[in-house]
This record gives sequence, structure tokens and C-alpha cells, in this order.
Amino acid sequence: MTDPVFPAALKNVRPLRGANVIAVASGKGGVGKTWFSITLSHALTKAGLNTLLFDGDLGLANVDIQLGFSPRNDLGAVINGEVTLAKAAQRFPDTGFDIIAGRSGSGTLAQLPSQRLSSLRNDLLELARSYDRVVMDMGAGVDRTVRTLSGPAGTTLVVTTDEPTSLTDAYAFIKLTHATNPSADLRIVVNMAQSVKDGERTYGTILKACQNFLKYKPALAGIIRRDLKVRDAIRNQTPLLTRSPSSDAARDVEAIVQRLLANAK
Repeated sequence: MTDPVFPAALKNVRPLRGANVIAVASGKGGVGKTWFSITLSHALTKAGLNTLLFDGDLGLANVDIQLGFSPRNDLGAVINGEVTLAKAAQRFPDTGFDIIAGRSGSGTLAQLPSQRLSSLRNDLLELARSYDRVVMDMGAGVDRTVRTLSGPAGTTLVVTTDEPTSLTDAYAFIKLTHATNPSADLRIVVNMAQSVKDGERTYGTILKACQNFLKYKPALAGIIRRDLKVRDAIRNQTPLLTRSPSSDAARDVEAIVQRLLANAK
């Protein structure tokens, strides 16, 4: 992998201060980031943690669609001043975690002024004090919205697959985030791996690029094996841990949660 060229890091991103906030990010779309965010939230809840899932993809929100969930309020209502962020949080009954849904297909939310976006971030950090964990499903890429919302996260999980474009874009995300905040806790999640060994090879590829060009070693959060049960769960708008709790992918996500919790102790 060669070192891709992209804009220099911004200097106005605040230091980390949301230790219980987990941002789920990716360099590009189509890597299963939203599905992983949902399953991660469910696994955290099953582990006994009071969890909030925040749909931070302000342009193409789809957590509610994947779950067949019709929230009373969404992020659009918050931004319009109709409800507070806390009032927008709604329990998803089949899983036990709370959701703040985005407004699906509303590109206008992605164009929020910087001051309003920072205010939303700060409100979320304040709300995070009421939860054991907050999972933020971020939009793909490294745009202003992603940088602002994910900046304070205690841990950022970067989801990638073995596709060259996915690896290159994941590396770009890591490079920009690390340059902006060298103390950021960035960890790699390899999704849709043909096997554990293939997943390890994929991780090795991005690790080598980070070591060579950034002198940085992002940890491996975990490998999720390719599993037809995932597609089945998405098509049926049902969480994987509800529909197929003993599937390979379900066990892999639960293993990621156990490692996250072990590292937090």
C-alpha cells in the first residue's frame, strides 16, 4: 500500500474527553459499519452495560432502517429545536439499548454550521454521562462532520475489509486522525473476512502501512468472519444477536466486546 495524499490535519479538534464513547468509523462505505454498530451496541447491552447507539451519519442515516425502527423523534427534531437530545433517545425493545436515530436521506443535516455541530457534539458528551457506553455510527470518510463528532471518542474502531480501496481509505482515516490527535485510541476491525487467518493478513497489510509511514501501530480490535446470517438478519430488519445469536459473526462481535471491556479494566 502506498501513502495516499489527503488534506493536512486540522488543529482545532478538542482532546479526548468521552472515555465511554466508542466511535465506529470507516474510510469508505459498504464495509458493514452500521450493522457492526448495531451488533456492537447489542453485545454491550448483553454484557450488562447501559448503552446508547447514536446514528452519527448525518447525511445517510440508516440505523432505524436496518432495525425496522420508527422513532418518535430523530436527530432532525433535535437540530430543529423541537426536542432535546436526551428526549430523542428511545429504547429499542428487542435489544435493551437506546437509539438516537438520524434522519434518513436528509443531506441537509450533513451541512450543519460548525458551531451547531460542535454544540451537538457537546450535548452528546453530556448525555453520555448517563450511559455506560455510547456507540457512534459515523458516516464514511474523513469529512468535517466525522472529525468533529468522533474527535472526543475514547476509542475509535475503524472498520475495513480486504478490498484495496477499503484498506487505502481506512489508512487515510487513521493517518488524519492520528495526526490530529496522536493520543487517539484507534483500533482495527476487519469485517467480512473469509477466515481468521485471512483477517489477520488484512490487518497485517494496514498495520505495515501505518508502521512504515506513520510510525504508529493501531491495535487489532477483532476479526469478523463472513457470515450469510448477517445478510439474513439485515433483510429481516432484525438484530443478528436476536435472530442468529450463535452464528460466527455474532460470536466474533461478542469477542470484540469482551476485549474492549478487558482493556477498560
